[in-house]
Amino acid sequence: MPKLKYEQIVDSLRQRITDGEFPPGSTLPSGRDLCEQWGVSRATVIKAMDVLRNDGVVVARQGSGFSVTETPIARPAGRRGAGTARVSGARPFRRLGTPTMEEPPAHIAEALNLEPGSHALRRARLGLSADGAPFTLVNAWFPANIVEQCPRLAQTGPIAEGTTHYVTRTTGRAPVRGTDTTTVRLARQDEAELLGLELPTAVAVDLHVAYDRSGQALVCEEGVTAEGLWKRVENYPMGSEG
Repeated sequence: MPKLKYEQIVDSLRQRITDGEFPPGSTLPSGRDLCEQWGVSRATVIKAMDVLRNDGVVVARQGSGFSVTETPIARPAGRRGAGTARVSGARPFRRLGTPTMEEPPAHIAEALNLEPGSHALRRARLGLSADGAPFTLVNAWFPANIVEQCPRLAQTGPIAEGTTHYVTRTTGRAPVRGTDTTTVRLARQDEAELLGLELPTAVAVDLHVAYDRSGQALVCEEGVTAEGLWKRVENYPMGSEG
């Protein structure tokens, strides 16, 4: 099914931002320019910019249109249900080290359905609280077949549109199902150092796996959060008394 015009505008701007044409803080083309370029109404352009703003890619600047966000944001591991905006629960983060191809731990390899000895790309980030203190440590693991098609994943800098949109746009494989598993254990030494914790202490571990329509894993994220900071609230309908 062909994409609607506003979706085409969104994809085009995402790609131009990811490719570096519009770096963080730079101003995007005006609404008038986009209307002329795409031959669409102002309402269509506004809808496209609303999508990008809800995803945390751009911010509105009074009197100057929209600019690329200067502070990258990312959500904690998991909680990616349909209809949830990328900015929902998102936090500023700090990239840790350089993405590397390595053999993942056994439980990650199992989640990604990898053959023994296979490698995956690990991207690590430290989610931050409003005061800049460490909040959650997230390791995102991408299978080699995804990395081959998405070279930006192996680069150190943040991907402004987010890795989910980048992978979907580049491979054509969108996440249609996710699995979240939460466990509790004692923090490891390296985790405690990054999160500023004193050992021994408990941490909550969220393991999130996103699958495409064929059932293949696109990414596995493992988020580690101190027990005093982890919280989950769910609202859901219940049957009437009978």
